[in-house]
Amino acid sequence: MEQQRIGRREAVSEHKRGLILAAAREVFEAEGLEGASLRAIAARAGYTPAALYFHFDSKEMIYAEVLRASLSALGDAVQAAVAKSKEPGDRLRAAALGFFRFYAENPRDLDLGFYLLRGGMKPAGLGKERDEQLNAALEAALHPIAAAAVDLGASEADANLVMVDVFAHATGLLLLLHTGRIRMFSASASGLMEDYLRYRMARIGG
Repeated sequence: MEQQRIGRREAVSEHKRGLILAAAREVFEAEGLEGASLRAIAARAGYTPAALYFHFDSKEMIYAEVLRASLSALGDAVQAAVAKSKEPGDRLRAAALGFFRFYAENPRDLDLGFYLLRGGMKPAGLGKERDEQLNAALEAALHPIAAAAVDLGASEADANLVMVDVFAHATGLLLLLHTGRIRMFSASASGLMEDYLRYRMARIGG
């Protein structure tokens, strides 16, 4: 009986935690990290601010949890895309496009991922340890790009540069896509991403 009671308490606690995170995501999407407050998150979740402290010690901790879930979904999307391909070139292309399409279809996740840009050129971040963990999660989602580049003949160092290069190019195009600026050039963000990948892959091992 005691184990059942503990199990029920844990289930209730996890349910409340999930409600808080869902509410927090909505607040962060609307207000950003700087504009959000624990009071607003609590109100959206239907709890008091004091109740939030039972689960989270700060809004930065909540944001980190929301972003961690987003990056996990990104990693799953990239892995699912890569799983359909066998050849290294196909895997690199699939991983890169999996990354691009996830954020093309989920612009609010892109906003969450670039929280550091909201604070200007010297953002406060979420704390050294959390920032390192989240950066590691992003790198893990991007790693299939580097792994495929190695299989195509790139050195470890060059493969890492390919991964960073693809990340930078994709995020630039996503910024143009989601701000509508891509229309200024009468261009397709996805088409430009495809063109870039053909160009970049042709240079590997060259």
